[in-house]
Amino acid sequence: MLKWLWLSSLLIVLDQASKWFMVSWLSLYETVAVIPFFNLTMAHNNGAAFSFLAQAGGWQRWFFIGLTAVISTALIIWLKKLSSAAKLEAISISMILGGAIGNVIDRIYHGYVIDFLDVYYGSYHWPAFNIADSAIVVGAALLIIDSFMTPPAQTQEKK
Repeated sequence: MLKWLWLSSLLIVLDQASKWFMVSWLSLYETVAVIPFFNLTMAHNNGAAFSFLAQAGGWQRWFFIGLTAVISTALIIWLKKLSSAAKLEAISISMILGGAIGNVIDRIYHGYVIDFLDVYYGSYHWPAFNIADSAIVVGAALLIIDSFMTPPAQTQEKK
């Protein structure tokens, strides 16, 4: 099922191209209103999801790079072992992998992740995110959905 790595590659390219464009267009913390609940806002995230460990002093950069390398390796092994019938699972894993690599590229080159998508309601703003984050979330959601749709292996063997 490694044939799905094209999806990971596409997501990495889209993520990096969008970040390059946003960095060349907006200054840090600059905001452009798009529609009443959505802005483009340049932000740097030194931490993980929701800026977890963002103020940890710098060691978290290398921790997240190492963690991403381990997780990416595990995802590739998982993808390689899938049967050809497990398409939704393969798509999900490929999306998570592409998102993880997209963000780790930022950590390697910049020391932080570039975020720019800002969704809000009233004065409440969801933490800024990017295309890589979106791919990880959608991939994880699809993986959960797939786990409910796919019967356990024992059930399949009895049929």
